[in-house]
Amino acid sequence: MDEELRTLTERLRAEAAASGAQGAQGAQGASAAYDRLVATGDLDELAAVLTEPGQPLWARELAAFRLGVAGDRRAFESLVLLLNHRDPPRCASAAHALARLGDPRTARAAAALATNELRVAYALHPVRLLVALRAPEAVPALITTLERRLRPHDPYRRVALACVDGLGTLGDDRAGPVLNDALAHPALAQAAVRALARIPGQR
Repeated sequence: MDEELRTLTERLRAEAAASGAQGAQGAQGASAAYDRLVATGDLDELAAVLTEPGQPLWARELAAFRLGVAGDRRAFESLVLLLNHRDPPRCASAAHALARLGDPRTARAAAALATNELRVAYALHPVRLLVALRAPEAVPALITTLERRLRPHDPYRRVALACVDGLGTLGDDRAGPVLNDALAHPALAQAAVRALARIPGQR
Protein backbone atom coordinates (compact mmCIF):
# COMPACT_ATOMS: atom_id res chain seq x y z
CA MET A 1 0.00 0.00 0.00
CA ASP A 2 1.18 3.51 -0.82
CA GLU A 3 2.58 5.13 2.34
CA GLU A 4 0.40 8.22 1.98
CA LEU A 5 -2.70 6.05 1.56
CA ARG A 6 -1.72 3.94 4.58
CA THR A 7 -1.30 7.04 6.74
CA LEU A 8 -4.60 8.49 5.53
CA THR A 9 -6.59 5.28 6.05
CA GLU A 10 -5.25 4.82 9.58
CA ARG A 11 -6.19 8.40 10.48
CA LEU A 12 -9.63 8.21 8.88
CA ARG A 13 -10.38 4.81 10.42
CA ALA A 14 -9.97 6.43 13.83
CA GLU A 15 -12.12 9.41 12.77
CA ALA A 16 -14.85 7.12 11.49
CA ALA A 17 -14.86 5.15 14.73
CA ALA A 18 -15.06 8.35 16.76
CA SER A 19 -17.88 9.78 14.66
CA GLY A 20 -19.77 6.50 14.84
CA ALA A 21 -19.57 6.50 18.60
CA GLN A 22 -21.17 9.94 18.64
CA GLY A 23 -23.52 9.80 15.66
CA ALA A 24 -26.89 8.30 14.94
CA GLN A 25 -25.61 5.50 12.73
CA GLY A 26 -23.46 4.05 15.50
CA ALA A 27 -19.95 2.68 15.47
CA GLN A 28 -20.87 -0.45 13.52
CA GLY A 29 -22.48 1.56 10.74
CA ALA A 30 -19.55 3.96 10.51
CA SER A 31 -17.08 1.09 10.42
CA ALA A 32 -19.01 -0.63 7.63
CA ALA A 33 -19.16 2.61 5.63
CA TYR A 34 -15.44 3.13 6.09
CA ASP A 35 -14.61 -0.44 5.01
CA ARG A 36 -16.80 -0.06 1.92
CA LEU A 37 -15.09 3.17 0.83
CA VAL A 38 -11.64 1.69 1.33
CA ALA A 39 -12.44 -1.48 -0.60
CA THR A 40 -14.63 -0.29 -3.47
CA GLY A 41 -13.26 -0.04 -6.96
CA ASP A 42 -16.38 1.80 -8.18
CA LEU A 43 -15.34 5.40 -8.89
CA ASP A 44 -18.98 6.43 -9.31
CA GLU A 45 -19.67 5.27 -5.77
CA LEU A 46 -16.77 7.33 -4.50
CA ALA A 47 -17.87 10.38 -6.49
CA ALA A 48 -21.39 10.09 -5.07
CA VAL A 49 -19.97 10.54 -1.56
CA LEU A 50 -18.77 14.00 -2.58
CA THR A 51 -22.25 15.18 -3.57
CA GLU A 52 -24.55 13.34 -1.17
CA PRO A 53 -25.78 15.53 1.71
CA GLY A 54 -24.90 14.53 5.24
CA GLN A 55 -21.67 12.69 4.46
CA PRO A 56 -19.08 13.08 7.25
CA LEU A 57 -15.81 14.83 6.51
CA TRP A 58 -13.76 11.64 6.85
CA ALA A 59 -15.86 9.97 4.14
CA ARG A 60 -15.53 12.93 1.79
CA GLU A 61 -11.79 13.06 2.32
CA LEU A 62 -11.35 9.34 1.73
CA ALA A 63 -13.46 9.42 -1.43
CA ALA A 64 -11.71 12.52 -2.78
CA PHE A 65 -8.27 11.09 -2.10
CA ARG A 66 -9.03 7.78 -3.81
CA LEU A 67 -10.55 9.55 -6.82
CA GLY A 68 -7.61 11.93 -7.01
CA VAL A 69 -4.92 9.29 -7.09
CA ALA A 70 -7.01 7.43 -9.69
CA GLY A 71 -6.95 10.55 -11.90
CA ASP A 72 -10.70 11.18 -11.66
CA ARG A 73 -11.24 14.94 -11.93
CA ARG A 74 -14.53 14.81 -10.06
CA ALA A 75 -12.34 15.02 -6.96
CA PHE A 76 -10.84 18.39 -7.86
CA GLU A 77 -13.11 20.79 -5.95
CA SER A 78 -13.12 18.67 -2.80
CA LEU A 79 -9.36 18.26 -2.84
CA VAL A 80 -8.80 22.00 -3.26
CA LEU A 81 -11.00 22.68 -0.24
CA LEU A 82 -9.02 20.10 1.76
CA LEU A 83 -5.72 21.61 0.59
CA ASN A 84 -6.65 24.77 2.50
CA HIS A 85 -8.04 23.03 5.58
CA ARG A 86 -6.99 24.06 9.09
CA ASP A 87 -5.91 20.46 9.81
CA PRO A 88 -2.40 19.90 8.34
CA PRO A 89 -2.81 16.13 7.73
CA ARG A 90 -5.81 16.85 5.50
CA CYS A 91 -3.80 19.44 3.59
CA ALA A 92 -0.94 16.98 3.08
CA SER A 93 -3.21 14.21 1.83
CA ALA A 94 -5.00 16.59 -0.53
CA ALA A 95 -1.69 17.84 -1.93
CA HIS A 96 -0.57 14.25 -2.53
CA ALA A 97 -3.76 13.44 -4.42
CA LEU A 98 -3.78 16.69 -6.40
CA ALA A 99 -0.21 16.09 -7.54
CA ARG A 100 -1.40 12.83 -9.10
CA LEU A 101 -4.76 14.02 -10.36
CA GLY A 102 -3.43 15.65 -13.52
CA ASP A 103 -6.07 18.38 -13.58
CA PRO A 104 -4.86 21.51 -15.44
CA ARG A 105 -6.68 23.72 -12.89
CA THR A 106 -4.55 22.49 -9.99
CA ALA A 107 -1.58 24.85 -10.31
CA ARG A 108 -3.77 27.94 -10.59
CA ALA A 109 -5.76 26.89 -7.53
CA ALA A 110 -2.62 26.14 -5.53
CA ALA A 111 -1.11 29.50 -6.51
CA ALA A 112 -4.28 31.30 -5.40
CA LEU A 113 -4.17 29.56 -2.03
CA ALA A 114 -0.44 30.14 -1.55
CA THR A 115 -0.77 33.88 -2.19
CA ASN A 116 -3.97 34.46 -0.18
CA GLU A 117 -2.81 36.48 2.81
CA LEU A 118 -6.06 35.79 4.65
CA ARG A 119 -5.16 32.08 4.62
CA VAL A 120 -1.39 32.25 4.86
CA ALA A 121 -1.40 30.09 7.98
CA TYR A 122 -2.45 27.22 5.69
CA ALA A 123 -0.17 28.03 2.74
CA LEU A 124 2.54 25.46 3.47
CA HIS A 125 1.06 22.60 1.47
CA PRO A 126 -0.08 24.72 -1.49
CA VAL A 127 3.51 26.00 -1.72
CA ARG A 128 4.93 22.48 -1.65
CA LEU A 129 2.38 21.34 -4.23
CA LEU A 130 3.39 24.15 -6.60
CA VAL A 131 7.00 23.01 -6.38
CA ALA A 132 6.02 19.40 -7.07
CA LEU A 133 3.95 20.43 -10.10
CA ARG A 134 6.69 22.67 -11.58
CA ALA A 135 3.93 24.60 -13.30
CA PRO A 136 4.37 28.10 -14.83
CA GLU A 137 2.42 29.55 -11.89
CA ALA A 138 4.88 28.19 -9.32
CA VAL A 139 7.77 30.67 -9.42
CA PRO A 140 5.68 33.88 -9.46
CA ALA A 141 3.48 32.59 -6.63
CA LEU A 142 6.44 31.54 -4.46
CA ILE A 143 8.20 34.85 -5.05
CA THR A 144 5.06 36.78 -4.05
CA THR A 145 4.52 34.68 -0.95
CA LEU A 146 8.16 34.91 0.13
CA GLU A 147 8.31 38.68 -0.39
CA ARG A 148 5.43 39.05 2.07
CA ARG A 149 7.13 36.77 4.59
CA LEU A 150 10.18 39.05 4.69
CA ARG A 151 8.27 41.70 6.61
CA PRO A 152 9.48 42.35 10.17
CA HIS A 153 8.14 39.88 12.77
CA ASP A 154 6.30 37.73 10.25
CA PRO A 155 5.17 34.59 12.14
CA TYR A 156 4.99 32.20 9.19
CA ARG A 157 8.57 30.99 9.07
CA ARG A 158 7.70 27.49 7.85
CA VAL A 159 5.91 28.96 4.85
CA ALA A 160 8.89 31.23 4.15
CA LEU A 161 11.33 28.32 4.35
CA ALA A 162 9.15 26.25 2.03
CA CYS A 163 9.23 29.11 -0.49
CA VAL A 164 13.01 29.46 -0.22
CA ASP A 165 13.59 25.72 -0.61
CA GLY A 166 11.05 25.51 -3.42
CA LEU A 167 12.61 28.35 -5.39
CA GLY A 168 15.97 26.62 -5.09
CA THR A 169 14.44 23.39 -6.35
CA LEU A 170 12.82 25.15 -9.30
CA GLY A 171 16.12 26.88 -10.15
CA ASP A 172 14.57 29.88 -11.90
CA ASP A 173 16.76 32.99 -12.02
CA ARG A 174 13.72 35.21 -11.41
CA ALA A 175 14.00 34.12 -7.78
CA GLY A 176 17.45 35.65 -7.36
CA PRO A 177 16.40 39.06 -5.97
CA VAL A 178 13.99 37.75 -3.35
CA LEU A 179 16.41 35.04 -2.25
CA ASN A 180 19.14 37.66 -1.86
CA ASP A 181 16.72 39.66 0.29
CA ALA A 182 16.11 36.53 2.38
CA LEU A 183 19.82 36.39 3.23
CA ALA A 184 19.23 39.27 5.65
CA HIS A 185 16.86 37.15 7.74
CA PRO A 186 18.74 34.83 10.13
CA ALA A 187 16.02 32.17 10.10
CA LEU A 188 16.17 31.98 6.29
CA ALA A 189 19.79 32.78 5.51
CA GLN A 190 21.22 29.24 5.32
CA ALA A 191 18.34 27.99 3.21
CA ALA A 192 18.66 31.03 0.94
CA VAL A 193 22.38 30.34 0.42
CA ARG A 194 21.57 26.76 -0.59
CA ALA A 195 18.77 27.90 -2.89
CA LEU A 196 20.91 30.51 -4.61
CA ALA A 197 23.60 27.92 -5.21
CA ARG A 198 21.11 25.93 -7.27
CA ILE A 199 20.17 28.81 -9.55
CA PRO A 200 22.34 29.42 -12.62
CA GLY A 201 24.17 32.73 -12.44
CA GLN A 202 23.50 33.20 -8.72
CA ARG A 203 26.43 31.26 -7.30
